[in-house]
Amino acid sequence: MSAEPHVRTVSLDAAAGRWTLAAAVLGSGMAFLDSTTVTVALPAIGRQLGGGLALLQWVIAGYLLAFGALVLTGRALAGAIGGDRAFLIGAAAFGATSALCAAAPAAGVLVVARLLQGASASLLAPASFAVVASAFAPEDRGRAVALWAGVAGAATVAGPLVGGILVDHAGWSWVFWINVPLALAAVIAGIRFVPARQVRRKPLGESLDLGGAGTCLLGLGLLAYGVIEGPSLGFHRLRVLGSLAAGVLLLVAFTVLEARREHPMLPLHLFRIREFAVASLTTLLVYAALTAALLLAVLELQEVAGYTALGSGAALVPVTLLILLSPRIARALAWAEPRRLMVTGALLAALGALLLVRVSAGASYFGAVLPACVVLGLGLAVTVAPLTSTVLGSVPSVRAGVASEVNSMVARLAGLAGVAAIPVAAGLGARPAGGAAFTSGFHRAMVVAAVLCVAAAAVALLGLRSSPGDGAAA
Repeated sequence: MSAEPHVRTVSLDAAAGRWTLAAAVLGSGMAFLDSTTVTVALPAIGRQLGGGLALLQWVIAGYLLAFGALVLTGRALAGAIGGDRAFLIGAAAFGATSALCAAAPAAGVLVVARLLQGASASLLAPASFAVVASAFAPEDRGRAVALWAGVAGAATVAGPLVGGILVDHAGWSWVFWINVPLALAAVIAGIRFVPARQVRRKPLGESLDLGGAGTCLLGLGLLAYGVIEGPSLGFHRLRVLGSLAAGVLLLVAFTVLEARREHPMLPLHLFRIREFAVASLTTLLVYAALTAALLLAVLELQEVAGYTALGSGAALVPVTLLILLSPRIARALAWAEPRRLMVTGALLAALGALLLVRVSAGASYFGAVLPACVVLGLGLAVTVAPLTSTVLGSVPSVRAGVASEVNSMVARLAGLAGVAAIPVAAGLGARPAGGAAFTSGFHRAMVVAAVLCVAAAAVALLGLRSSPGDGAAA
């Protein structure tokens, strides 16, 4: 393996450094903005393309499926070919697939385009961070990463508002068209200012676990197909049963492949560390509940309560805003044990989900919607920071980056599971969005989400030791 040569770095105080940071922010901002803008556009997409609730599930699930299943491969590719090259490829691909989503003439084309867009994001997001982590001089790196993360968080908060404005005034396709000029600007700034890294850190064959990535993607996709399409096709149908069985078998095969591979995509040994495994399960439960709650709340607000796209996006801003403030809330509660914060936060999130049961046609925003969003957002804000610190503290510092990426993968796949399964569990799978029957299903879904959050609190309470981080020596 070749030694890494000296790589030119830039200063945050220089124009080149500011443009480099702007390019990275544009890249990550697109991925984070997309995850929230598209949700408020779902009712408009359903009205134009048809397909019922299953289509709307696929629009979100397709993106999360490809993003979650391939993000570790994207990270490995960025490390192999250099963050600068991976960033340019990812940004260009994200722009192109966004255009394909915007121009989709039919539901099937949109779902395929969303899968491709998620795959692009799985390279763009880690490459964006790699650019920030490697391009800046050591004395500027911490500040650059903080600015990058802050702007990415701001994009997440702004997403529902931006999406609502675009849908109400220009049409749903513009939640995708907006990515095209952003991607073009990111590519131009990347070519012009991001320092090049010429030498590969690892051979591609050693870095990329394509067999593992493909098996994981196909297995999860077949499971998602069986769960989402089961209500309309019938779970007794051979096509659905075969899809579910094949998905399970492929995921079993995936774990076998990863256990035997010298350089696996997913380092399974991390899950033998108690704190990491418990934190990952807690992440799975909480993010499944959150993603499904936000998806169904948007549909309830627009299709039943009569909100505009902007109105529903604005209604949910307290949730994303409080999550953005999670680090500050964690600092204010630094005296508390992380396990207690995770338990308390998950229980608060459960209460917020239960409060959403009060949302229906004619419900007051200030009397029903806002209190639920504030409690849900506060619960998640209290949970997220100690959850992240537990993940990072459970492994040796040299493995913290890998542990963080695995936890990010778990969070996205949790969203996939929530979007696919919770509506089905609540009896919404074969129903159109809207009407009294949908409201009843929405209320059942919020109860399911609350149960998942209570289960997350129980997992954290029973599974974590009083002083997380002891597993780092494992």
